[in-house]
Amino acid sequence: MNLFNRAAPLRRSAPPAVPKRPAAPPASAPSGMPDPALAALTGEWMIDPAHSRIGFSVRHAMVTTVRGSFAEYKSRLYFDGRNPARSQAEIVVSTGSVDTGVEQRDAHLVGRDFLDTATFPRMRFASTAVQTAGNDVYRMLGDLSIKDVTRPVVLELTYIGHVTDPFGVERVGFDGTTTIDRSDWGLTYNSRLAEGGAMVSEKVRLQFDIAAIRTMPAV
Repeated sequence: MNLFNRAAPLRRSAPPAVPKRPAAPPASAPSGMPDPALAALTGEWMIDPAHSRIGFSVRHAMVTTVRGSFAEYKSRLYFDGRNPARSQAEIVVSTGSVDTGVEQRDAHLVGRDFLDTATFPRMRFASTAVQTAGNDVYRMLGDLSIKDVTRPVVLELTYIGHVTDPFGVERVGFDGTTTIDRSDWGLTYNSRLAEGGAMVSEKVRLQFDIAAIRTMPAV
């Protein structure tokens, strides 16, 4: 009925029309499907060290957190925006480039108690599989090699965005993280506190704040 019609007819009103069923909204892509816009990012990339950070954090003396990073590394990245499962990554880090901001602590980390840089100058991460975990979220499985031990890890990656900078360089950003037990890689040195806890936690959080630049687009 038209409730705002001032000249309402005297004849019997026609029965109200059966309302139409509202049209179903267009189907959206299932959660976890790659954004079609990512297809343009398919190609080879490398990490830009000037705008990236490969770091770690670990609990110290049970009450504080020590943070550090590695300044020297090489990388090879391939991102497939059409099929993220085909993406690949390899990062080789110079263990002697560790920096926690304290010279004495850095000297201990590169020594035999921890990284033993003289014997093992590099550590390496190489992906073995990539899974889509949600919108802009990926799960990268890979092998982490520290000293003479290689073990699997799972890296949680979040896609940040893609830009072309004022110099015409294409850049893409990802944030990644995983937590490992350092004793799994033979990094077992520790000392005990009077209260019974460990001076250095065995749990280490690895952080990958990645800004990558395109080296070769897909053909």
